[in-house]
Amino acid sequence: MGKIVLRLDRMMVERKISLNELAEQVGISNVNLSKIKNNKVTAVRFSTLAAICEALDCSAGDILEYQKED
Repeated sequence: MGKIVLRLDRMMVERKISLNELAEQVGISNVNLSKIKNNKVTAVRFSTLAAICEALDCSAGDILEYQKED
């Protein structure tokens, strides 16, 4: 089975936004956003994903990627 990989780090670089700025805009802690950014989570609430997309002016598909298993 494949897996979903978060590409939040790439989108943050493209949008030139820091972890602190994004965490403040989304309304979550720096620690939790850092875990999302570094793929250290097994789940993300849709409301958090929507807030991230709103702050970065992107769609969920811009930060979520499916990778097939080798």
